[in-house]
Amino acid sequence: MGVSGTGDRWHVEVDRSLCIGSAQCLHHAPDRFRLDPARQSHPSAPDTGADERVLEAAESCPVEAIVITLAENGEAVFPPEE
Repeated sequence: MGVSGTGDRWHVEVDRSLCIGSAQCLHHAPDRFRLDPARQSHPSAPDTGADERVLEAAESCPVEAIVITLAENGEAVFPPEE
């Protein structure tokens, strides 16, 4: 899955009730995510430009805790709507 239009703005959220602190997001996009002292992931900037590394981080999360939507209209980027 490639990044949508290059001018897209994304809203990135981490569902901390799902996050298990695997740090896969940090491996793929170390400047886009951080872990708090409880090892829960947080996006460094919830609103960001479309970024392949952020998408890879979301795809690599073992519990799919990272949700990406288009900032403009809330349309799902990841996980994709069925």
